[in-house]
This record gives sequence, structure tokens and C-alpha cells, in this order.
Amino acid sequence: MEYIENYKRMADGIAALMHPHAEVVVHDIAVQKIAYLANNYSNRDVGSPSLMDEIDFAEGDTLLGPYRKVNWDGKVLKSISIVMKGPDEKPEAMICINLDMSEMDKMHQVLGLMLGAPEENAQIDALFQDDWYDRINQSIQEWLHGQNLSLQSLNRTEKKDLVLALEDKGAFHGQGSANYVARCLGLGRATVYKYLKEVRH
Repeated sequence: MEYIENYKRMADGIAALMHPHAEVVVHDIAVQKIAYLANNYSNRDVGSPSLMDEIDFAEGDTLLGPYRKVNWDGKVLKSISIVMKGPDEKPEAMICINLDMSEMDKMHQVLGLMLGAPEENAQIDALFQDDWYDRINQSIQEWLHGQNLSLQSLNRTEKKDLVLALEDKGAFHGQGSANYVARCLGLGRATVYKYLKEVRH
């Protein structure tokens, strides 16, 4: 649709201005799917579910955040979501800007004021209550912390152990979740399905 094309151009402009630190995601509310990704570093796919179908956009709910997120690679993101309304004043798209704070985090003694993100609140909880991307990201980081490992250093056996740990937590219920985990761990999709098949039978 034409309005989505306009938002795609807006996303490209924001991402270009803040390159390489910002990812911009355009969600098409009408179909509840990701319509576009500019400077994609979250490993999501165009066409993946937006997971926003439970959100009730009350009048005036045009800006959500800033809020804190954790990316699949453990980097801290500072994000904001903007509800875009059409001529009928009904929400038609949501633009989410994810800012990689990792470089700023290294200089937090100087730039500390830029690092603060508001505490979680009910509005943000409602936005992400069904977001399996975030749940997988958090689960990956918790497992790595518990094993005293880094994502980059995992061998094949450790990656399998992580996949099985995610399965125990029910991480693979979301549509496309196995593909997402495969990309995060640098595994083939067939390998992830093979590991899951071993424990499901």
C-alpha cells in the first residue's frame, strides 16, 4: 500500500542518518506483519508476525517509550515506537526505532545521561506481552550468563545445549521462532529442527 511505501522511505532516512547504530522497523497494523526493516540487525524477517494483535490503541497512544530491550547478541537497545494514523485517524502502521547503545555504554561515565531508559510500565508490558523475539533474546542471554559463555565462543555441542534449553522454556511456540534461533546461533534451520526432533520423540 502507498502509505507503507511512505513509511519505508522514512525508515530509510532515519537509518541512514543514524547509521550504523539505528534499526528501523515498519509494522503494518492491518495485517499484523513486519512490512520493512532498515539496517536490520535484529535478525527478524519482512513478513514475520508483528505480535501486536492484542494491543488496543486508545486515542492519544501515539508514542510508546523510550524503553530498554536486549538484542539477540546481548547488546542493549534503547527503543521507541510511534503509532502512525491514517486519514481516518485509525492506526495503520507502527514505526519502531532501535538504537544500539553498546558504544555509548563503553563511555557511560561521560554520556551517562544518554543511557537512562524509563522503568517498565503497563503500557510497554502490553506492547511486548506476546513478543517471543524478546523472550528468546532474554533466554539466550540468561543461559549464556549461567554457563559463563559468550555467543561468539559457542561450539556445536554448546549450541545444541542452548537449543534444548530454549525448548525447555517453550521458546519455539512462535511462528518462525526456529528460524530466528538458527540465525542467532549461526546454525542451519535443518540442524535446529533435528535437535528439536531428538527431544520431542
